[in-house]
Amino acid sequence: MPSPFPGMNPYLERDDVWPDFHHRLIGHMADALADQIDPRYLVKIEEQLYVQEAPGLPHRIGPRADVGIKQGSGVAASGPGLSVLEAPVRIHLPWPIIEAQAFLEIRDRSSRELVTVLELLSPTNKGRHRDQYLFKRDRVLVSTAHLVEFDLLRGGEPLPSPDRPACDYSVLVSRAESRPEADYWPIRLRAPLPVVPIPLRNPDRDATLDLQALLHKVYDSGRYAQYAYEARPTPPLRPEDAAWASEVIGEIN
Repeated sequence: MPSPFPGMNPYLERDDVWPDFHHRLIGHMADALADQIDPRYLVKIEEQLYVQEAPGLPHRIGPRADVGIKQGSGVAASGPGLSVLEAPVRIHLPWPIIEAQAFLEIRDRSSRELVTVLELLSPTNKGRHRDQYLFKRDRVLVSTAHLVEFDLLRGGEPLPSPDRPACDYSVLVSRAESRPEADYWPIRLRAPLPVVPIPLRNPDRDATLDLQALLHKVYDSGRYAQYAYEARPTPPLRPEDAAWASEVIGEIN
């Protein structure tokens, strides 16, 4: 069954729903694009690792080192004059928190050159790993690749743009040949999600992603109707929107 909301479903933004929705939507986007641009281009699901140090966390077992020395008991090791010495103090090193975020790349099939980057923003992009994401974003913006950025989250600080209009959600399409100007879709909660052009290399015409149709497919395959409405959306809706949303979900209960 399709989502009951005319546009983005705010209940999919909940912390216990969004990660699954993010991964499923990325996969559906990849399939929809591949159907349009194969065999000229490749669509690849990639991961960006975001690292944050957490000095207060206890030490945990991590990857094995390339070179290791078996721990001894203080007796002489092989070779004259060699022994295993005990350190006088043991300390804890800052242990990094690593998060992986999926995104899409479109590459030229023959040259493997990067053509377009598609980012579906997550709370980590707009929150604790914002600086790392902006660094990655800037690297794309100074390259010859196009950037398409989907923000389907009301929470978090919107990504910087000096003339960003007020909206709940948004889509940005930055064509390499048009920078610093970019196309922008400001989207309100009750408005349908747009059909978005996905730029490729000239003279190839744009591919497209029908966000509303994709959301309905993901909503159905994820079985979100079975549990997404067990709590209120996060962040909370404005009072008038909360009343409207209650009416919408009341029609499916």
